[in-house]
Amino acid sequence: MKRHSPLFYFSLFSTLLLNAAPLCAKQTVSADYMHGFDGIDGVRFAYRPITQDIATSWFGDIKLYWEASAVVWEYGETNTRSTSYAVSITPVLMKQITDIADKYPLYLEAGIGASYIGDQEVAGKDIGSNYQFEDRLGLLMELDESQDVALRYMHFSNGGLNSDNPGLDFLNLSYAYHF
Repeated sequence: MKRHSPLFYFSLFSTLLLNAAPLCAKQTVSADYMHGFDGIDGVRFAYRPITQDIATSWFGDIKLYWEASAVVWEYGETNTRSTSYAVSITPVLMKQITDIADKYPLYLEAGIGASYIGDQEVAGKDIGSNYQFEDRLGLLMELDESQDVALRYMHFSNGGLNSDNPGLDFLNLSYAYHF
């Protein structure tokens, strides 16, 4: 039996998900404030070109969106601030868990994506590699058809692919606009 690379399986899985249901026409842009556990603060800008509704037998109706993002982090003392940059692409699954005041749908979201961080040392930490995984877990609330806000925990890590793997952890507050 022929063995395939992990990239083959990721591509196959992505193709199956993207062809599972019709795509929604709305695109989304978002801006996040990021506060890191290591004295790192940053901003994150993201673009979601597609969102897809998927009906599953186990979880019911869920949504899948793909997000490309760019991040700028700053850290250090006031007179010696440093800056790092990152870019990511992440598939994110969302499941509605309730409605707040019967008006605002509340979703649980989770995703694992791939990131490139421009510096291998961030806030005094050797993160082991420029290539990292971007993990997220969050709560997202729709304000109306064109806006939502989210609170997320995000973790960047090389997944143990390098002996140095301290990870970077953030709490994010996000605003998104759909058009």
